[in-house]
Amino acid sequence: MWPAPHRRSAVTEPGFPLGPEILDPARRALGRGLCAECFGRLFGRAGHGLTNPERAARIAEALGPLPPADACPVCEGAFDRIPVWVERCQATGKEYEWQKFACGSRWDPEALAREESLWLAVGSASGESIHSAFNRELGKRLEVASGAEGTTDGPEVVFLADVPVGRVTLTVMPLYFRGRYRKLDRTLPQTRWPCRACQGVGCDRCQGSGKTYPTSVEELVAAPFLAATGAEGTRFHGMGREDIDARMLGRGRPFVLELRRPKRRTVALAEIVAAGNSASEGRVEVLDVVPADAGDVVRVKEASPMKSYRVGVAGVVPVAKINEALTFATTRAIAQRTPTRVAHRRADRVRTRRIVAASIVEAAEGRFTLDLRAEAGTYIKEWVEGDDGRTDPSLAGLLGAPLTVEFLDVLDIHDEESER
Repeated sequence: MWPAPHRRSAVTEPGFPLGPEILDPARRALGRGLCAECFGRLFGRAGHGLTNPERAARIAEALGPLPPADACPVCEGAFDRIPVWVERCQATGKEYEWQKFACGSRWDPEALAREESLWLAVGSASGESIHSAFNRELGKRLEVASGAEGTTDGPEVVFLADVPVGRVTLTVMPLYFRGRYRKLDRTLPQTRWPCRACQGVGCDRCQGSGKTYPTSVEELVAAPFLAATGAEGTRFHGMGREDIDARMLGRGRPFVLELRRPKRRTVALAEIVAAGNSASEGRVEVLDVVPADAGDVVRVKEASPMKSYRVGVAGVVPVAKINEALTFATTRAIAQRTPTRVAHRRADRVRTRRIVAASIVEAAEGRFTLDLRAEAGTYIKEWVEGDDGRTDPSLAGLLGAPLTVEFLDVLDIHDEESER
């Protein structure tokens, strides 16, 4: 039913001035059986501070009573059924915690075509789309019913009303946390590594686990978060990665943990971190965890900070000669062809990198330990050993002696936060 006209004249209303650009198309729209919402939408971008039915009522004050609409040929009664859509949204989202939401809708292309034909026929230049109006009105009603905030700025869930089908689908936005991890175990990959034989399905080679390694930094870090949030899965975004047999020490490596389709968003973060560190003691330690967002994923993945390393080397070389080689190594660039050990999964190309600083920590007969600082993406093992000439110059090449890396530790990631 159309709203009753207001008592005061709409012609003088500053929020919706009724000039010929409004009244002429409105006269041509009379008799087309439009509901108040769709009639008002013909001028939805004109004026301000009114709902579309209120716009229709103001026009009625100027033109006289508008004929009643039994079955609107544009929306087919969809706006009258918004309370039903609110119930469907609440039922769809009942298993999830959300305080911020957005609404969208899908319409039959024929309904959209009818709308465009109507605008052309009546000559309206300020119409509001059925998408925009329906989404807004549904959001307003859902705000009242749920107490949550309707917003397009970082919604936690998005409801999509499929109008022709009569169904609501729910998109649950990820939940993000960022922090740093220290890896103390030389047997852990950073992320879950599917079995190469079965590609994660499970086979005799992986004893049905679907994994090459029993667990990973990602799985150990994520476990308490999964339990606390009821999320369906995770994605782990690290600022680079260390080799499986390398430790990550010092301040730790920055990461962002992405939790997919979490049921709960309000969590006791300190308790989760403490539980995870206790469960993975001696293997992984998580530090400085705080809430994050999708932008942090981009910042972590695009960062290219320098890194500091400690590397243990086996090789019979005089200390003086090592010092001489290290001094030379820091004065020129390195050309590194993709290492043999990763050539199966990375493009075969030559990368130019630099060793920025290098010094001997200790030396004994047949072995020595170095501290290095290098540009992001430098393959340290290959720089030491030479990788059959694929790294030039290498330390082994400069020394003219075979060298073997016995251990490698990452001491620091020199990102902006760690440098403060």
